[in-house]
Amino acid sequence: INAEYMGHFLSVYFFSFCVGGCDYYNTMSEADLDKHIEMLSNCQIIKESEVKCLCVKARELLLEEGNVQNASAPCTIVGDIHGQFYDLIELFRVGGKIPDTNYVFMGDYVDRGFYSVETFLLLLCLKVRYPDRVVLTRGNHESRQITQVYGFYDECLRKYGSVNVWRYCTEVFDYLPLAALVEDKVFCVHAGLSPSINTLDQIRTIDRKQEVPHDGAMCDLLWSDPEDIDGWGLSPRGAGYLFGADVVSQFNSTNKLDLIARSHQLVMEGYKSMFSDALVTVWSAPNYCYRCGNVASILELDEHLNKNFKIFEAAPEGERGIPARKQAPEYFL
Repeated sequence: INAEYMGHFLSVYFFSFCVGGCDYYNTMSEADLDKHIEMLSNCQIIKESEVKCLCVKARELLLEEGNVQNASAPCTIVGDIHGQFYDLIELFRVGGKIPDTNYVFMGDYVDRGFYSVETFLLLLCLKVRYPDRVVLTRGNHESRQITQVYGFYDECLRKYGSVNVWRYCTEVFDYLPLAALVEDKVFCVHAGLSPSINTLDQIRTIDRKQEVPHDGAMCDLLWSDPEDIDGWGLSPRGAGYLFGADVVSQFNSTNKLDLIARSHQLVMEGYKSMFSDALVTVWSAPNYCYRCGNVASILELDEHLNKNFKIFEAAPEGERGIPARKQAPEYFL
């Protein structure tokens, strides 16, 4: 066992000791997980002590996954969700429930929507319950700094009366893979590429178990955007880069890829193919921020990696709960 692995193992053990009431060596039962999944599927939060144990188990599981996590086809690729819980339930209605369908989620589970807690904890429960059916990669919003501005921190405080659940979840964020690779041919990443990265093996060497940096390769994967330019450009976001068709062509050729799937940018039509179908943006939050009026999509890949985009709209008003909260602050809009 190498020193790095032992260090991460001890950090998980120390985390389980600190949260209390959850013995690292006592595996959460399938019955416990099924109960949590049922509650969360009905938009009911689970106890703080149960969140603690779930996060310990999730970190143990994610510790075994690589920076570029392999996924098998057939599978369904999902873009940003942003706490829109009832639209996630609509997504499962359209795309199939877990474990009947394999899913690759490309990050941004939290912030902006009213139900980031229920959304992320449901996905985390599904990941722990069916680890081979679910890949959860990291988005730029899976970050301590970002979630303190865009809603998840405040939501945890409001729903649990303390920031402990936020702290447990952000510890899990640090262990999420940076990307997924479907059958060695479809590269799934939250945002885009980096001038510091030419090969997938270079991504595999990043120490991902940290807060999202302000610059560098890890930051670029979670912040960059494709654009109709040559080469690289400065990003108006203030993090990551803009990259053009030539960059995508070279990256795909070097790594023997057929497609880059990413999210990170609102697409009114649900998805957008670029660069002669070498890259696609998948957006999975319909009527984003409850006001944008966009449709959403998921990308289904069959066993031969043939693509099928499924478009869906926001869950009907009659199927939505009414959030127990004050009027949304301006950063939700």
